[in-house]
Parts: sequence; structure tokens; C-alpha cells
Amino acid sequence: MDCIKVGKITHYFDKIGVAVLEMESGSVKVGDKIRIGEEDGPEQMVESMQVEHKQVMEAKAGDEVGLKVNAEVKSGDVVYLVK
Repeated sequence: MDCIKVGKITHYFDKIGVAVLEMESGSVKVGDKIRIGEEDGPEQMVESMQVEHKQVMEAKAGDEVGLKVNAEVKSGDVVYLVK
């Protein structure tokens, strides 16, 4: 599968399972599949994203979005869009 780097995790809120994704390139939409970390990192479907506590359907380069994650991640983890 092709993976395209789209950004990185800048913060992880472990109590609520939400990571802050800083978008660096491309875009990610609700329903897209992403991988967080290296080749063995967790993959998941994007179920919801928020900007300033408002639901959004797409994040583009320059955006910072809150992203519900299914596994523990850490600051600095790279996020890839799985094609």
C-alpha cells in the first residue's frame, strides 16, 4: 500500500484518546485510512476530527485538528495517509 506523509502528532490526551495532528501537506478526510508512526504503527479509519471544538470533515496543510485515535500515540509520531 502507498502511504503519503501528511503531518505529525504534536500532543496526545491519553484520558480521552485524542491526538492533535498538525497537517504539513495534502489533506485527510473523515473516512480516510491513516497510519500513525512507522511501518508497524497502528492503522485506523478517521472517524471524527475537530478544530476549536467544531466538527470538520477535512483537514488540509496548515491545519491543526483534534483526532480520535484507537491506540496510544506520542508527540512527534508521523501520520501517513494510506492509499
